[in-house]
Amino acid sequence: MTPMTHGRAVALMVLATLMWSIAGVVTRWLEGTAGFEMTFWRSATNALALVLLLSWLRGPARLWGSLRTGGRALWLSGLCWSVMFTAFMIALTLTTVANVLVTMALAPLLTALMARFALGHRLAAPTWAAIALAGVGIAWMYGQELQGGKHLLGTLVALAVPIAAATNWTVIQSLRGRREAPDMLPAVLIGALISAAVTLPLAWPLQASLHDVGWLALLGVFQLAIPCLMSVVVARTLPAPEISLLGLLEVVFGVAWAWLGANEAPTMAVLLGGALVLLALAGNELALRTRSTA
Repeated sequence: MTPMTHGRAVALMVLATLMWSIAGVVTRWLEGTAGFEMTFWRSATNALALVLLLSWLRGPARLWGSLRTGGRALWLSGLCWSVMFTAFMIALTLTTVANVLVTMALAPLLTALMARFALGHRLAAPTWAAIALAGVGIAWMYGQELQGGKHLLGTLVALAVPIAAATNWTVIQSLRGRREAPDMLPAVLIGALISAAVTLPLAWPLQASLHDVGWLALLGVFQLAIPCLMSVVVARTLPAPEISLLGLLEVVFGVAWAWLGANEAPTMAVLLGGALVLLALAGNELALRTRSTA
């Protein structure tokens, strides 16, 4: 496979974050589907879309063969995807979109630390600086939004997402350069199947309206299946900390969608913190591009 250029990988990752970011606002358009059922329908339609997409990309025989022979890394990655798929939707029913996304923005720091200690990766100084600046922005938003213990349960559930994401990117990065590395695209399918299987008993009896199932199916295909596959492809080119740092754009995009589409106006703390996150991202990409052309 022809290697992807750094610029194209960054652009693809930004597009993936834009697609991921619609989840919060779409859940606010539902008629009343509960958390576990909401998670089930999104994961189930995600799994169906992935079966079709991966069968088209890989062929049915190769797809199912990779599930049988993918090994520990494939299934660990799949477990991480399942935690992200499930915890994110449950958290949205317990707190605001902004709080969920702000909590998820801890992922770059966790990813950098895992990559450093588990893989021995040395990060460029601009990336460390960007993580630190983004961390200041996240801490500012986090502290202001959670004063007085508000939304504590939703925040704790949402915390599972960046932990699983950091673990997942580290697992995928550990395979770079290996001749016999497994195909990691099916890990997203494993995650969707686990999430759907775990939440179905908790969601039963299913009561969602056709209106809600339609919106959740849209999320399953366009907010999960397609961008998650894109992110796995990007992980072949970009280092884990940079992927996670770019993923912070989901916070900014998601808060904006919720503000424009569901009238969940962000506080000034969220706006200021988001501006610091954007500044950190832009500075990191500019510094890395400057170094690569020097």
